[in-house]
Amino acid sequence: MAGEFKLSDVLPWGRTRAEYTAFFDLAGIDAGTRILDCAGGPSSFNAEMTAAGFTVVTADPLYQFSAEAIAGRVAETRTRMEAGLRAARHRFVLDGPDAIARHLHTRETATASFLADYEAGRHAGRYRVAALPRLPFGPDAFDLALCSHFLFLYSDHLDMATHIDAIAEMLRVAPEARIFPLLDLEGEPSRHVDPVRKALEAHGHGTAIERVDYEFQKGGHSMLRVWR
Repeated sequence: MAGEFKLSDVLPWGRTRAEYTAFFDLAGIDAGTRILDCAGGPSSFNAEMTAAGFTVVTADPLYQFSAEAIAGRVAETRTRMEAGLRAARHRFVLDGPDAIARHLHTRETATASFLADYEAGRHAGRYRVAALPRLPFGPDAFDLALCSHFLFLYSDHLDMATHIDAIAEMLRVAPEARIFPLLDLEGEPSRHVDPVRKALEAHGHGTAIERVDYEFQKGGHSMLRVWR
């Protein structure tokens, strides 16, 4: 049923390094790769990757707030997400009666790891207050830019021009960008994907949709890869 998972705003929801690795096919990535995570929210990707010796900067307007404020916002998000998952369970890959509880536990684990790292990460410059489509980084400051669960997912919130500008900005600061998923909040293919690809290709960029080893939204198993 349409409207089962409508959200009035973008909600902070944490993902793990293992999930990012699957979203973006990062299993073979070199430790010297400089990574920018756009709209990373309370994900543990930065904390886990930093602990493993990688260089990651995460950009999100959420980081203007204290750890306590972020924790409160995530708690509110959990309530809304649980209700949405139960109302639209048929649109997600949820195996077993405890699947929703396991999914929420993964989110809570990611958030806990993020919060434990947050103050040290802010001090080190790993968590930066910034929002697409304007990033406070110089050209080629990174080797790879990622965006998880923001572009395309929030297609009703962000128009096509914003998507184009955001990806162009990711390509200004890194030679390659990867975006996941390509479905909107209703679980439908985002109406922006094809026109955004055409616009980027018209500006000389390469694009490819690639299958990845992850699926939570049914049919949400592909990322968009864009390069200069």
